[in-house]
Order: sequence, then structure tokens, then C-alpha cells
Amino acid sequence: MQPPAARPRTRAALAAVTVGTALLASACGAPAPQAEPTAGTVRLTVWTDEDRLATFRALAAEHTASTGVEVDVEGHPNDELRQAYLTAMTSGRAPDVLVGPHDWLGELVAQGGVAPVDLPDPDAFAPAAVQAVTYDGEVHGVPLSTENVALVRNDALTTLTPVTFDEAVEEGRRLVAAGTADRPLLLQQTEAASDPYHLYPLQTSFDAPVFRTDETGSYTPELALGGEGGRAFAAYLGTLGERGVLDPAVDADVARETFEAGRAPFVVTGPWNVPAFLEAGLDVTVLPVPPAGPEPARPFVGVQAAFVSATTFREPEAVAFAQALAAQDVQARIAQDTGRAPALLAAVEGFDEDPVLQGFAAAGAEGAPMPAIPQMSAVWSFWGAVEHQLVARAGDPAALWDGMVAGIEASLADG
Repeated sequence: MQPPAARPRTRAALAAVTVGTALLASACGAPAPQAEPTAGTVRLTVWTDEDRLATFRALAAEHTASTGVEVDVEGHPNDELRQAYLTAMTSGRAPDVLVGPHDWLGELVAQGGVAPVDLPDPDAFAPAAVQAVTYDGEVHGVPLSTENVALVRNDALTTLTPVTFDEAVEEGRRLVAAGTADRPLLLQQTEAASDPYHLYPLQTSFDAPVFRTDETGSYTPELALGGEGGRAFAAYLGTLGERGVLDPAVDADVARETFEAGRAPFVVTGPWNVPAFLEAGLDVTVLPVPPAGPEPARPFVGVQAAFVSATTFREPEAVAFAQALAAQDVQARIAQDTGRAPALLAAVEGFDEDPVLQGFAAAGAEGAPMPAIPQMSAVWSFWGAVEHQLVARAGDPAALWDGMVAGIEASLADG
């Protein structure tokens, strides 16, 4: 979807319709322009989540020192940030720049809340990062960092670098039989549903991505997880359940604690858990998730990005601040503070003495950005529930998977 074509973008046009648009916004929930700043003042407001607040306040102070543009950074709880921004849009109080995950982008564009921005050199970024901030063929944000799952290995138990997922499973089963491990491999589930996010690298290795993409690499609403590839993946999940590799009792906490205790050779997880492993004294290696099917395994990639408000009166200054966050030293600072790989390839190379960060970057190099299109919300509940049934061997895999696809298609058709 494109932003409303009739909504003015220039400062002069915005000033002319500020009162009328603000009244309309309060009535129908549309974005309202910000209050026009006092002449001669240049002050930006940036919103981010509380975990990144200290980092961005330091970067803002440096930007002010070098440009003279004042930058105020406000932190919001991560689970409240998106709604706070959408609410602020309707009253003209939105910040000039929002730092958040790319999978908010579909909703933000649909609400007319973010503006396109130019990336000086798109090829300088990880391809998945650029794809993640591209919506309807236009770039709508500056990628800052990436995160994805990988296969983390306990080097004290094994030094095998598995070429296939089955090789990892068999190595784990050998260690369980020898009494040196409790689980062959850890991949978190829940008692009520499976975990499509952590399983996605295996699914894509059967050539069953969730949505099709167009010639620009953008997701379309057309499902791609059906057909023979999807059925083959469904059957494989059943075998993993039958062999005890996937177990609903192994939730996120159990997976983390079991690996941290040194009782499993492999875990599929993200960078958020590795600090605990290192603090426990484990020697770990971060590897790409090996494929279970005939195609490469492609994990979901999440991208933190800087988005410029479409209602700002300070668009040139806001764009300049967002673009400044693409500098190599800035992206390295963000990565150092967050433990997430930089989106800028040159900044990743600068972490050549950080094998964990390098490992996650390599594992996500061929990954697929989490779909930001609105249709994604219709997928999750069907997806996890049916994967749970497959792991539990609660029916014919092909029939369960085809029924899931039909259910999602019906939900999408209903809007």
C-alpha cells in the first residue's frame, strides 16, 4: 500500500493545513502534522526503546556537537513503543525519528507515518537489511543492526561442523548415548504451540518460504509455504518429534538452561542468549543452521532501523540524522552496546576479533527479512498450532499442513 497521495509533504503546505488536518486527525485517526517549530530553532526528537536509550543519547550528543542540531532522545518500553508512536501520530506529537524493528514497517507505511529515505550506498549493507526496510519498492529506513538465529555449538562436547541438520542430530544422539549430554539438540517449543520463528531455517531448506516475493525482492500476499516443499517439511517435523529431537517440554527457558549447564552439544538460538552461555564459562562456536532439506537454510532476519516521520517539519535534519547512523564507526558503537551484528558490511568486518558476532552475521547472510506486510499477522496462530500437532504426530502431516494453508488463505480472504 502507498501512503495517502493527497497528504502534503512540504513544510509550507503543512503549515497551510495544520489546523484543518489536526482537527480531521482527531476525528478519524489519520496522522496529524507536528506543530511548526519556532523560527531559528532546530531541535529533533528521537524515540527508541529503553535498552538502546543510553547508546542513542551518546550518539545524539555527538551529532549535536558536529552539526549544531539539538537532538532529544526519549526511551519507551519495547512492547509499548510502536503503539506510542501510532498514537502520537494522530495528535501531531510524533518524534522526528523512530528507532525500531523493521517488521513494524507495513503498519507504519499503511498509516502514512514514515517517509522514504535515500541510502547513499545500498550495496554497502547486508542484502537482507536493505530488503527489510524496502516497502512497495521504496526504502523507508536506515538499517542499523541485524539479528537472527544460528546453531550454537558447545565446543567442549563436540567440534563437529554439521553440513546437514541430520548430522547435528546424529552427533547429539551419539553424545546422549555416551552419557555426556541429556538432549541431542535444543530447539525451543511450547506446551501449546511450536515455534515457527526458530524452525524457519529448516522450513526454507524445503523451499517453503512463508510468502512469495516480487521482482524487487519485496514480499507479496501470496503464500508460498504450501505444495510439495511444505508437505516435505511437515513430514520432517513429525520425524523430529518421533525421535525426541523436538519436545514441547523444551521451552525457551529449558533450552537456555540445559545448554548453559553443558548438557547439549547444539542449540538453535539468537544472540540474546549467548552472553549467559559465556558467563557460564562455555566455549561456543556460532554456525549457520544447516539445512534439513535440499535448499539452503534461511533464517528470519530482524533489522533495527531508523525511520523518519512523514509529518516532521524538520525533514532535512531528521533525514541527515538517520543517514549519519549509517557511518561505520556509529554502527560499530551500536553493535558493541547491543551485541547485534551491524547492518553495514564494513562494520561487520571490523569485528574480526569477535567470533560470536561474526558467526551470527554469517548465519544471517543469506537470511530472509521477517515479513512486514500486514498479512503476516494472519499466519502466526495457524502456523505454530499446526507445527505443534506435527511434532506431536497428531495426524497425517500432509493433511495437517494443507489444512493450515487453507485456513490461512481463508483468513486472508476475509481480510
